[in-house]
Amino acid sequence: MADEDPNAKVECEDVPAKEEETEATEPGQNYVVDEVQKDKRADSSWSAPILSFARKATETLSSAGLKGSDTSQHTSDPLKTAAVKDPMVVERSNLLSMMKLSIKVLIQSSLSLGRTLDSEYPPLQQFFVVLEHCLKHGLKVRKTFIGQNKSIWAPLELIEKLCPESADISTSVRDMPGIKTGLGRARAWLHLALMQKKIADYMKELINRRELLGEFYEPGALIMEEEGAVIVGMLVGLNVIDANLCVKGEDLDSQVGVIDFSMYLKDPQATETTQDDSKMTAILDQKHYIEELNRHLSCTVTDLQAKMDSLEKTNSKLIEELTAATDRINALREEQEQLKQENAHILQTSQRKEEVTLQDSQLELETYRQTRQGLDEMYSVVWKQYKEEKRIRQELQKELELQIGLKQEMEVAMKLLEKDTHEKQDTLVALRQQLDQVKNLNLQMFNKAQESDRVAQKKEEDMERLEKKMIQMEAAMKELEQRLQNSENVRKNTDESQNELRSEMKGKVNALQKRLTDLDTLRAGLESELSTEKEQRQNMQRELHREQDNSAELRTQLQQLQGLQMELLDLRQEKKQLQQLCEEQEQALQEMGLHLSQSKLKMEDFKEVNKALKGHAWLKDDEATRCKQCQKEFSISRRKHHCRNCGDIYCNSCSSNELALPSYPRPVRVCDICHSLLLQRSSIRS
Repeated sequence: MADEDPNAKVECEDVPAKEEETEATEPGQNYVVDEVQKDKRADSSWSAPILSFARKATETLSSAGLKGSDTSQHTSDPLKTAAVKDPMVVERSNLLSMMKLSIKVLIQSSLSLGRTLDSEYPPLQQFFVVLEHCLKHGLKVRKTFIGQNKSIWAPLELIEKLCPESADISTSVRDMPGIKTGLGRARAWLHLALMQKKIADYMKELINRRELLGEFYEPGALIMEEEGAVIVGMLVGLNVIDANLCVKGEDLDSQVGVIDFSMYLKDPQATETTQDDSKMTAILDQKHYIEELNRHLSCTVTDLQAKMDSLEKTNSKLIEELTAATDRINALREEQEQLKQENAHILQTSQRKEEVTLQDSQLELETYRQTRQGLDEMYSVVWKQYKEEKRIRQELQKELELQIGLKQEMEVAMKLLEKDTHEKQDTLVALRQQLDQVKNLNLQMFNKAQESDRVAQKKEEDMERLEKKMIQMEAAMKELEQRLQNSENVRKNTDESQNELRSEMKGKVNALQKRLTDLDTLRAGLESELSTEKEQRQNMQRELHREQDNSAELRTQLQQLQGLQMELLDLRQEKKQLQQLCEEQEQALQEMGLHLSQSKLKMEDFKEVNKALKGHAWLKDDEATRCKQCQKEFSISRRKHHCRNCGDIYCNSCSSNELALPSYPRPVRVCDICHSLLLQRSSIRS
């Protein structure tokens, strides 16, 4: 199924060469027959029916090329020798000329037919046969386990990798259930590529990668040489053909690819005139130009739409990033403000606490000074009382020396004095205890134990002195007793004086008792003050502990504030970087907006040109009897003029303007409406 037909190969090698001669040099009949005979001697594979068919073909050629027979004979000699030397060159030239004829006949017949072509159209079938022979030329035979395989499907599969747009064709061809061989898949692929009007693009991509084609083709193959590029250029002309081919119902595996030369050998009487040919070529060129222009515009429109989509996506992404960045910046600003407020609040609270602690410490110092002053005053008062008592005792001693003779009264007085001394000793003991307590409190509160110890030592020394004096007083009392014994005789005389002394002593005792009661009240007040001072000291110690804890917390908060300041610096740097990024992105967005506006303007121009090409029809002269703008009837003096932009017919006054259009190289006639619109667009564009 995949092998080539030898008859088809012979026809492909011989007859296209003759057709090329009819188009280029048009030699005489005798020379063509001689050339055929020489080629027959060179290659024994040519058959008799093909030769007779070639003779009939040469008989129908025109006799206009007889003048150049000599020159063509001279030029054909080296070609003949080259063909004898290298048959691959002859095959390539025959296939190239055959492809030219098939494409020409296909385009002319399709244009004269004026409708879409189907798979049963003979010129289209012959075109596929010739294209198949061109692709099979120089194809290597691939050995497999089943046997030798020679198919053009393998190189066509490369197009799927080189051109991703052809992936849909390849997958649809593979999924077709009725096609089993590689040749059938290749034929189906060619049918679908022709319907898409991209067969020239796909073949161009394939021929440009000749290093990959070396795996499938021999070095002298048609695809590997310059003739392949020429064929690709000729295939571009097939874009003017509209084909509707049904691939699923046909048996593409079993078709025999034989070239029919009858449709390429025409009678000269049936040929068209040169003017018709020139008109047809002009029409074809115009149609080809319009198709290419439409195709180019559609490609540019798709590219611009893709660019627009990508730009919109990037714009949306940039907008999202900008919104996220602005949200982040706002959040950072709010956090910064909160941190500033917290920092200010912490500083205020710390200052307040420091002020409170300073005030409390000052108050403590003042209270300590006041208590110290009060204690010093109490000590001075007690010391004064002690001195007064000492002075009173001295006075009493003097009075006792004077009253030596009054024994009984003196005994009573001694008893009273002993009682007073005992009471005073008790008071002194109580005072000592109070002083010891004061000492302990002073040692605990103010760390001044030495001074209190010294004061206590002084008082103990004084007390020892008082004890010594008491001993001396006892000795003196003994002496007084002795003296009293001596002064019993004098007692009677001194009764009156003793009574007076008793009254005086009673008054003094009462005064001393009053003083003792005052001392007791003072001692109670001092004890209450000491208890209050103890409570205040405990409270102050608690407050000190609290303040120490608060100071530790403040230190930790200060450390945290330092860390927060560092974070603020980092955040400010990030903010600057983000602002720079935002500015760069805004500049990029502005540039993109400019590009978008320019691309939109270009799109509008392309759309207008496309509308002008598609929507505006060239109005015929017979259809218009009045000017479209001023509605005046046409006459011999008022002639008809076409607007080159919209295609409508206007009078000379309504179409006196000229402008340069994209489809025309020079300024052409344009109506007033199109002239104003085009000027407005050009001003907007500028």
